[in-house]
Amino acid sequence: MAATMLRRHPCNAVPSSLPDDAVRLEVPLQAPAGTVPRRAGAGLDGLTVEEVDRHERLTAMREGRLGSVHSWELVTAVDGPGTRLTVFLNGCPLQCLYCHNPDTLMMKDGQPVSSDELLTRIGRYRAVFSATGGGITLSGGEVLMQPAFAARILRGAKELGIHTAIDTSGYLGAAASDAMLDDVDLVLLDVKSGDPDTYKKVTTRELEPTLEFGRRLAARPEGPEIWVRFVLVPGLTDEEENVELVARYTASLNEIRPDAVSRVEVLPFHQMGRDKWDALGREYHLADTQPPTPELTERVRARFRAHGLPTY
Repeated sequence: MAATMLRRHPCNAVPSSLPDDAVRLEVPLQAPAGTVPRRAGAGLDGLTVEEVDRHERLTAMREGRLGSVHSWELVTAVDGPGTRLTVFLNGCPLQCLYCHNPDTLMMKDGQPVSSDELLTRIGRYRAVFSATGGGITLSGGEVLMQPAFAARILRGAKELGIHTAIDTSGYLGAAASDAMLDDVDLVLLDVKSGDPDTYKKVTTRELEPTLEFGRRLAARPEGPEIWVRFVLVPGLTDEEENVELVARYTASLNEIRPDAVSRVEVLPFHQMGRDKWDALGREYHLADTQPPTPELTERVRARFRAHGLPTY
């Protein structure tokens, strides 16, 4: 991006007296058992936000030189193996009732960050990734709302020898080119329901694009590895038939390519994102919904294990 077209300013920059190693030491090598995943990141510390006019911003985003970014953070054992640098992008086509990142739904609400800037930040943590078996994860929002930007980040990371993952609903799977998927080592595929009607109630969208994307991933001879994620919400996604449909679908991916799905994560619903809905002035329909009991969670996990799936 031409320097004459951009002005740059640091966004909550990390003080120069605090080295990256000090940040690394704060990241545990193993997350405590039963840790509830947090969302989203803590901010854009250390990244430079680009100041561009609207026309240049749209052009740069279409070309992948610029992305709409909510935040980034380092975390262990949540968004893939090892210590991950997870980047949360803005923009999502779904309207999930239990979304715990409602502040990432609108692409216009993110900050413009260049792919070069983000890759420079990613490169600083290569030693951490190597030591812990970690890497980068692109999350959101929905990463495939910004396929050109995601593709640049994934390609750059692979050139640096860094493990890559994307966290996606799969609804926009058609936007992921084969070339992009060549640069993805792991897909965290959020299968929100196995029943089309339940899926539409949860997301306002259709289920089939997610199912088709999963089948496409499984049909790729060289990968990527797939971790299926299923959010267990009492009174919404916990019906036995719905769970069985998700388990059966997940197992079918391993029939397409043996061991395509190496892990299933049943994620208990929580209320950690409720304050964000309140802050945004949006109606939250699950205010009275309680987290699933340990007994229910284990019964659902057992349903996946009955299909031969490693489940956590």
